Amino acid sequence: MNERIFRTLEFQKIIERLTSKAETTVGKDLSQKLEPSTNMDEVLQLQNETDEAMHIQRLDKTIPLGGIFDIRASLKRSVIGGVLSTNECMDVASTIYGGRRVKDFISKLEEAFPILKELVEHISPLRDLERHIKSCIDDHGHVMDSASQKLRGIRSSIRTNESRVREKLDSYTKTKSSMLSDAIITIRNDRYVLPVKQEYRGAIGGIVHDQSASGQTLFMEPKAVVDLNNQLQEAIMNEKQEIDRILRELSAHIANEEAFLQENVRVLGKIDFMFARAKLGQSMKAAKPNMNNNGIIKMQQARHPLIDINEVVANDIEIGESYTSIVITGPNTGGKTVTLKMIGLCTLMAQSGLQIPALDGCELAVFKHVFADIGDEQSIEQNLSTFSSHMTNIVDILQHVDDQTLVLFDELGAGTDPQEGAALAMAILDEVIARNARVIATTHYPELKAYGYNREHVVNASVEFDVQTLQPTYRLLLGVPGRSNAFEISRRIGLSNHVIEQAQGHVGVDSKSVENMIASLEKSQINTEKDYAKAHELLQEATDLHHDLQRAWAEFEEKREGLYERAEEKADKAIKQAREEAEMIVSEIRNMRTEAEWKEHEWIEARKMLDSAKPNLTTKEKQQPKEKKGKKELRSGDEIKLLTINQKGTVLEKVNDKEYLVQVGIMKVKVDRNDLQFIGKQNQTIEKPLTTIKGSNYHVKTELDLRGERFEDALLRLEKYIDDALLAGYPKVSIIHGKGTGALRKGVLEFVKKHPRISDARPGEAGEGGSSVTIINLK
Repeated sequence: MNERIFRTLEFQKIIERLTSKAETTVGKDLSQKLEPSTNMDEVLQLQNETDEAMHIQRLDKTIPLGGIFDIRASLKRSVIGGVLSTNECMDVASTIYGGRRVKDFISKLEEAFPILKELVEHISPLRDLERHIKSCIDDHGHVMDSASQKLRGIRSSIRTNESRVREKLDSYTKTKSSMLSDAIITIRNDRYVLPVKQEYRGAIGGIVHDQSASGQTLFMEPKAVVDLNNQLQEAIMNEKQEIDRILRELSAHIANEEAFLQENVRVLGKIDFMFARAKLGQSMKAAKPNMNNNGIIKMQQARHPLIDINEVVANDIEIGESYTSIVITGPNTGGKTVTLKMIGLCTLMAQSGLQIPALDGCELAVFKHVFADIGDEQSIEQNLSTFSSHMTNIVDILQHVDDQTLVLFDELGAGTDPQEGAALAMAILDEVIARNARVIATTHYPELKAYGYNREHVVNASVEFDVQTLQPTYRLLLGVPGRSNAFEISRRIGLSNHVIEQAQGHVGVDSKSVENMIASLEKSQINTEKDYAKAHELLQEATDLHHDLQRAWAEFEEKREGLYERAEEKADKAIKQAREEAEMIVSEIRNMRTEAEWKEHEWIEARKMLDSAKPNLTTKEKQQPKEKKGKKELRSGDEIKLLTINQKGTVLEKVNDKEYLVQVGIMKVKVDRNDLQFIGKQNQTIEKPLTTIKGSNYHVKTELDLRGERFEDALLRLEKYIDDALLAGYPKVSIIHGKGTGALRKGVLEFVKKHPRISDARPGEAGEGGSSVTIINLK
């Protein structure tokens, strides 16, 4: 890479834009020195750095880079014994604080940013040095009284002496105002003086330090304040000496930390440089390119980086796989040169760690050399014509071309006889292609339109021209050579038809056939692109419709299964309620029995008959719902089917994210999650004995603790418990639901209102648990 290629492709303008994005002097310095790298590992590192900074930009987070200065020169002076100024010391303190803010910002980011987080590990906090500086110098760069006890005393003395001098001079302004040009106190040569009229010089007496331009006013220090002024000046000199000592001490402290401060500045500058590259990419709506060493360039909707994003025409570029050379033909001002510069400039940017203005997934190569022969570089001083200038440049290019080279030729062979120029252009292209370089060339010569058809690794291309508007569209058409539009343009401008027909008669049959073939190719390609866009749109619509149908069907299946479950639960609840009511009737009859008692075995038989009266709600095995994507997490006690052996079992515990310990029969085995199908939660309802042989007391407590339960599970437990308490004959029970959000307490009260066997309910009193308990009275 050399300065000439940077100048030709306007790489310096990219550098200027990048520099404007940097916030610190160090970052701007690094931006101005940016150059493309030819080392693959280095390019990948630069791209990864830019991508990390771009990721933070996309998160809408702003890194705090304010208050960071380039203190490297000050550090060098401090090391060799120089005394830094107050502003230089404050810059050091500000940079220390700024570095700590950057480190905290990066460290607190939740996502993984390995490059940035490794960089900030090298930033030293240096809190002691920062505190030392700020305890001596204020934000305005003044050394504070608190910097030392001696300085405090000196400044107290200065204020006292100033007060005495002013007090003495004030007496002159009051008693001898007629002798003064103005009743004010001023300063000349760092001493307090009075403006005395020339004629009263002797009356006042003292030292003359200055006079007005007219000579009518003398600035005099009266004898009475000379000694006081001398004392004041002595105190001021002592103050300067003490400030110099304090700054020398601070400078020595800074020199001791020079290595850490240099590293802080280096890291902060690099971070700023990374974010400057990210900001430039964001302003261009750029994407991270995938880099390769194979000379492959693939860019979709690539744009020239220096043209306004609202005006530039995006194009697709591909070279390096099926073909290694592109020959672009077409009219002047059609965009051929812009396309060449765009490809070269994007290549330099990618090798510099910058993202490029193209769609995601773009791919660029790392070239050892990038050459360009673009523009008219004739030199009057060197007596070189346009053709000679181009050939001088091309000769230099041919000396360095190899398989790691990208070559850009603009108007190859122009500036000489058309036939000789075309022949020379084909010979140059043959030579460069033979060396396996990547070549993109533009030309006007019609002979080169057939060049791509006769070479194995060459493809034709052209820039589109709209004959209707007589304007170029700047779209690049790969695979289609450009054609002359002279006759169509002349006709639309107004040239008579007989002149155009006469001109067409002079054109050879072969030329007409080639032009007709090119026109047909252009039309076919345009129609193909339109059909492709339409087909892609239809495919997207069909895909969206397919997803919608899948989602609707899944929702329907889920809803149907839910309806089945709710119907069975409702039926089961009704049967359960009827059974309990029957049990209560039987129990009451049993309590009222006389001497003609039934035998106990008859009661047992009756109860068995009641149990057997429960019907089967479903006669077929319930279809298991398909597990959704992202397998359901299984819990201990869940019923599952082991698909590999088609056996049911129970989950015992979760081993890790992929394996579970399950019980199948008498075996306990570890099974992969993909081999398990969830069936349902294990039914943990345990039938309690209906009654004892004598009496009707249930084995249930007089309180129910629902704390920690899910809302639905808690209400189910509450319903079962109230049934048990009624059967046990309890007059009242306590429901412990806790305070929490209050949702469970509200659910309990709603349940109480709806239950026919509950007379009323109230919150617990202080001795009963307060508002975290509800007392229920049963009928």
